[in-house]
Amino acid sequence: MDSELQIGLAALGVAAVVSIVGYNKWQERKHRREAELAFKSEHRDVLLEPNDGGASVDERLEPSVAGRGERHGHAAARDPGLRKATPRPPEQVDSRVDCIIRIESIEPLETPRLWAAQGEQLMGISKPVRWYGFDDAQNVWRELNAHSAGAYHWFCAAMQMVDRRGPISETDLMHFSGGVQRVAETFFAVPAEVPSSGETLRNAAELDRFCAGVDVQIGINIVSSGQPFPGTKIRALAESNGLVMGNDGAFHACDEDGNTVFTLSNMEQNIFAADTMRNIATHGMTLLIDVPRVPNGVFAFERMMRQAAQMAEALQGIVVDDNRSPLGPEAANMIRNQIQHFQAQMASGSMAAGGQLAMRLFSD
Repeated sequence: MDSELQIGLAALGVAAVVSIVGYNKWQERKHRREAELAFKSEHRDVLLEPNDGGASVDERLEPSVAGRGERHGHAAARDPGLRKATPRPPEQVDSRVDCIIRIESIEPLETPRLWAAQGEQLMGISKPVRWYGFDDAQNVWRELNAHSAGAYHWFCAAMQMVDRRGPISETDLMHFSGGVQRVAETFFAVPAEVPSSGETLRNAAELDRFCAGVDVQIGINIVSSGQPFPGTKIRALAESNGLVMGNDGAFHACDEDGNTVFTLSNMEQNIFAADTMRNIATHGMTLLIDVPRVPNGVFAFERMMRQAAQMAEALQGIVVDDNRSPLGPEAANMIRNQIQHFQAQMASGSMAAGGQLAMRLFSD
């Protein structure tokens, strides 16, 4: 009886030691990773180097659990070299525009669990935040949402640093970086790299200054010389030229991809809406080009001028500038030159007008 009790207690002791050793090994790995990151440059992606056997950085070497268990002597000697490379950020994000944090989960983490945790931790951030999971089988990042399934080892969170409301605040940055780290800790995951707050805020401020310098909207007006313009006639003229009523109270002229080229809106208080156009009469309308969001600004301006001239003639109105002065050829040419100047300035900053990056940055 005493012998059986002693054997049982010894077995429990061994199990406890194994548990403690296992936990300590995990903590050791986590702290070793954090220590390594602390000594790496803030300006590099953290890429874990491959072993000396010739594997390239792009190869993802998965550790073999069976190998460690079956051949302790040889496998243990090779294990330190079998290190996975941190996947590069998704193509959909840009380090010039996004604050990027990648995290590694020791075990595959189900997306719904991560999504619920990040929703709690990142609630209230004023800038857009996107999440991605790395598909090891396809070697590609998948953008995640509330309906995403699957499980991943690697995740990436990207917060946009600038939009038309300005750059990120220090509060938002701390909320984002701290929230992502808390999500990682919840699932025993490890951030691959946490960006420097000072450098991130400086980069955001510099980018915001550049955007402010090219953020131009150019408008021309059609005004009545007597009787107001009836809403039914405005709608008929707009739709006959392919303009579409939007949810923002304006008609939109669009390109082949459905992107807005220019808008037509009421100069007076009442907005244009499908169910109220027959009751509207106005003394003026504005046609507007959002210069950073249009790929070929001069072409868009020419199309807008043709629309304005046609509507002014049909409604017996006058095309004028913001000072109510008639818009002649000289003024029109000056506007063309301004559009060319601002869009060339954007191109010099590797930010094509109307491109994906510009559409993100020049959003409300």
